Amino acid sequence: MLHFTAHMPTGLAITDYIVVGCFFAVMLGVGIVYARRMDTLSDFFSGSRRVPWWLAGTSLYMTTFSAFTFVSYSAIAYEYGFVAVTVWWFSIPGCLLSARFLASRWRRAAATSPLEYLETRFSPFLRQCFGWFGVPLIVLDDALKLFVIGSMLKVSLGFETSGWEIAIIVGCGLVMMLYTLLGGLWAVMITDCVQFIVMAAAVIVLAPLATAHAGGIANVIDALPDGHKALSAGAYSWPWLFSFAVVLALTYATKWPYVQRYYSARSDKEARRVGYLVGALTFIAPPLLFWPAMAGVSFLENVQDNNDVYPMLCNLLLPAGMMGIVIAAMFSATMSMLSSDYNSVASVVTNDIIKRIFIPEASERTLVFAGRMVTLVVGTIAIALAIMLARTEGLEDLVKIMARLFAVLLPPVALPMMAGLLSQRVSSVGAITGFFAGAISGISAYAASYGDGLAYLSTIPYLTWITIIPTAIGLGVGSLVRPDSDEKQANTRSFLEGLSHKEDERTEPQRGPDAALALRVIGVTCIALGVVLVLATLLTAGMIVVSVGTGFVLAAGGGFAVWLSTRSETIREV
Repeated sequence: MLHFTAHMPTGLAITDYIVVGCFFAVMLGVGIVYARRMDTLSDFFSGSRRVPWWLAGTSLYMTTFSAFTFVSYSAIAYEYGFVAVTVWWFSIPGCLLSARFLASRWRRAAATSPLEYLETRFSPFLRQCFGWFGVPLIVLDDALKLFVIGSMLKVSLGFETSGWEIAIIVGCGLVMMLYTLLGGLWAVMITDCVQFIVMAAAVIVLAPLATAHAGGIANVIDALPDGHKALSAGAYSWPWLFSFAVVLALTYATKWPYVQRYYSARSDKEARRVGYLVGALTFIAPPLLFWPAMAGVSFLENVQDNNDVYPMLCNLLLPAGMMGIVIAAMFSATMSMLSSDYNSVASVVTNDIIKRIFIPEASERTLVFAGRMVTLVVGTIAIALAIMLARTEGLEDLVKIMARLFAVLLPPVALPMMAGLLSQRVSSVGAITGFFAGAISGISAYAASYGDGLAYLSTIPYLTWITIIPTAIGLGVGSLVRPDSDEKQANTRSFLEGLSHKEDERTEPQRGPDAALALRVIGVTCIALGVVLVLATLLTAGMIVVSVGTGFVLAAGGGFAVWLSTRSETIREV
């Protein structure tokens, strides 16, 4: 678990509290705006398949972040240099491959849930198996993320008691749960886009400030220790990086919130653009994001724990107002990931379990209500579990154990899901066999890693292939021994042909919220944040050029977005 030392800030200025409070208010406001527009299950869980690619792509990119990203990768950049960028860049191949080969297939296979196609392609049992198996794991993962952001921000804000940690968990969890519950996937994606803008503002401001404090780019490069310019170092060896890239590729291909962005797009072509945009952002952002930590090598002193680096940089370099933006960015990173999880989990529970088993004849209004109640329950359970974790001592091992267990259980689920979209040869029995073979192998290896001299078994280079190879063998052997019936094979052939036929140029439904409203809401929220940043800074801290200038840029950018939303000819192309 992260450990922060006495170098942390002793608290925020009143300006920063105002900025953070406004940030939470506008996030909730987005949910209220979209609440009355959620008439059908498709509205709530897939945005009526009318989401523009730029919005879905930005949302997917934000879904890959958490508050931990700022701290952990800055620690890697401070210790190893460019390796932090390399690690992040190794996700690009998987992202682009998913965009090229799977995005349009996901859009055709799914409508309101990432698991519904499994019943057609394989069997009702596999659909239910993956649903009941996946939901508890994701909810527990969300609780861990809430706990981590509570722990990090409690210390970063200078609070000493666990009561503040619980308050952060509850506040962040409630706001995120409410806007997700009210506005569905549209609210999630709109807030993700606003959160991306907030995060970009924080990153863009911090990088030049760190460079200036270090005496310029040349001084930063000269101060870097030997090896900091290498692409791999230490534990991040080339075998580790390639294995990590495989795990990330499976994640981009099958993780519920990710594929939800593909099938919410307006056309097959735009579904692919979603992934391409994420790949571009993933290439551009890491050098900016981790540059301050590399610059900090030349001027940070008494760094006792590398996880302290990012908070120390913020405390040293950022003025009042901008520190609030950074805290909002850290909230944003985790909130975007969690809200996406909440909506995708609710889609599975509502569509694949409640509708399929308990109320198959329910009306759309009833199902939307059920989706909101599921979101409420999922969010409440995650908050409660996070509070329990906050009250428990010695959680370092628990967090590491859970993180590795998720890595263990990813390939056994991902490979059958991908096979179902790409190959006719894999049978229902083969999919089940592959899942259990991979899961049992991975869990067994992980348990064995606690034996003397076997700790290496729980590392990514070993664990990745210990799960992937048995899963692949299980898929092949199970399909060979028990192929599908002739009727099932005919249905599968028809299903796969439907995923690969020539696409229409444009396949937008004619109902639901659209890009113009999305752009307008994003613009208004940016104006609100910018105006608050300017006024709060001037009224409480005086004329701080960086904070006031950032506020003006946010407000001006928001105004441009609002103006753009009024141009009907432009919006048709957005």
